[in-house]
Amino acid sequence: MLRSMKAKALEALQRAAELARRGGLAAPVDAVSVALLERRARSGRSGSGEEPVLHELLESLGVREGCAVDIAACDGVTNSNSLALYTAGWSGLAVEGDAESFSRLARVHRQRPAVALARLWVSPDNVVPLLRAYDVPGDFELLSLDIDGYDHFVLAALLAEFRPRVVCAEINEMIPPPIKFAVRYDPSYRWQGGHFFGQSLSKLHELAEEHGYGLADLHYNNAFLVRDDGTGRSWLTPGEAYESGYLNRPDRLSRFPGNADVEEIHSLDVAGTIAFIEERFSEQAGKYVLSS
Repeated sequence: MLRSMKAKALEALQRAAELARRGGLAAPVDAVSVALLERRARSGRSGSGEEPVLHELLESLGVREGCAVDIAACDGVTNSNSLALYTAGWSGLAVEGDAESFSRLARVHRQRPAVALARLWVSPDNVVPLLRAYDVPGDFELLSLDIDGYDHFVLAALLAEFRPRVVCAEINEMIPPPIKFAVRYDPSYRWQGGHFFGQSLSKLHELAEEHGYGLADLHYNNAFLVRDDGTGRSWLTPGEAYESGYLNRPDRLSRFPGNADVEEIHSLDVAGTIAFIEERFSEQAGKYVLSS
């Protein structure tokens, strides 16, 4: 019964995506914003600054085409890791739960039939059925994940069944190694701003190692994992990646001004860091995992 209900829901999502692609948008969109969005979409550049990092990584692996899955794709342009790839002819699946963002996403990709769309809040329970419903290959080339919440548990569920070549996953850059932090899965969770979201780099690294992935790079708050296929490639430790990719970057506070009020965390030892996090997230007690 449950499987039948899921199948029907996913079929409805596929129909909705096709309707959106053909112009049946889910919500009105401001014309000026759309014009600016589409101009950037046509350029194939998102402005995230991560596209050169991803391009170089894929080139080093000899990956020049394939399938990209973008979970929490937003409007398809802003800070997108998939836009340049879809523009270059990659196939894939772009998923977004917010109605207005999905409307813009549908406009951006309406002339890209190789890019499937789904309007859905992704969870650990539905991520695998979702990818299977859209016939995503088991070893697809790129996963981009940026839920601003229980990302860790969505990625854990996905990696139990799929083996993407490269994973780009957002981290909570406030929390330094070796602290392992992750927001627990809660169906009612929505990011409300602030520092309570996601997973720390060390927690992501722990999951990566469990599934045979290495840490290739960190670009501020986005980590790049690569499937370790026995090529002998050297990997970064969480400490090395955090220092070079975030902590030692001179512009990090201008990019993340909200982190100015948590700078103290970088002067604390492990015990002090855990105490700092517990105090900071006292109102969310029981809603996250935390260890060293």
